[in-house]
Amino acid sequence: MKINPAFVEEILTAFIREELGRAGFHKGILGLSGGLDSAVCATLAVRALGPRNVTALIMPYGKGFGSDLADARRIAKALKLQAETIDISPMVDAYFKKHPTDNPVLKGNKMARERMTILYDWSARIKALVLGTSNKSELLIGYGTIHGDLACAFNPLGDLYKTQVRALAEHLGLPEDIRTKAPSACLWPGQTDEAEIGLSYAELDEILEHLVDGRESEDEVVARGFPRKKAARIARLIRGSEFKRQMPPIAKLSSRTVGHDHLYPYDGNK
Repeated sequence: MKINPAFVEEILTAFIREELGRAGFHKGILGLSGGLDSAVCATLAVRALGPRNVTALIMPYGKGFGSDLADARRIAKALKLQAETIDISPMVDAYFKKHPTDNPVLKGNKMARERMTILYDWSARIKALVLGTSNKSELLIGYGTIHGDLACAFNPLGDLYKTQVRALAEHLGLPEDIRTKAPSACLWPGQTDEAEIGLSYAELDEILEHLVDGRESEDEVVARGFPRKKAARIARLIRGSEFKRQMPPIAKLSSRTVGHDHLYPYDGNK
């Protein structure tokens, strides 16, 4: 679980430069929420590309996330990157005025997708690629919205567990209050990731490391002292969210089906 933060920084900044270069771009754009993951991703992007080549969109829903808005602006100012604040409430409210619901998850998913449509619109306007900010913990249990926060051109943080992202954040010099604040997807006021998941990230990451990296069975994880109910639930989340980690399957009808036989070697503009 421990990482060498300096080495990880070197690898990820190079990864950001290389992935942009492959696609013929030199600018990156991301959503800045005021939370840990987006702050770490923004910091890595600035160190890889320079502040002039990084744009952050801060996209609150009305006035319900005042402290997160302030944190996002503080991070953007410290990094000296290009930042714009866009309130998504007019777009989201217009939809739910016509199609009302009391389900906060539906509203949260709409917010996540609204933010991503704006990011991709801006990416086309300024010719930048969208950087993903989801960590390995979230990706493995499916804690993310398809075509929302899970959408991106490439993801620097996807192979780092949440606890490892915190360690990297300390190395990068992010403020302590950002590193220790309760993680939230900013889907509704008072919402926190750990409350929704039902475990702390520390416990979740330990179990995930044994199940995924260690390739251990549920029984082996339980033998290590973890509650069977939690080990079984996490294993079930991993299995049940596999569709979120795969490209949509295509039914094969021809001799060269996209994704089956026609796999173009992606070496940039060569």
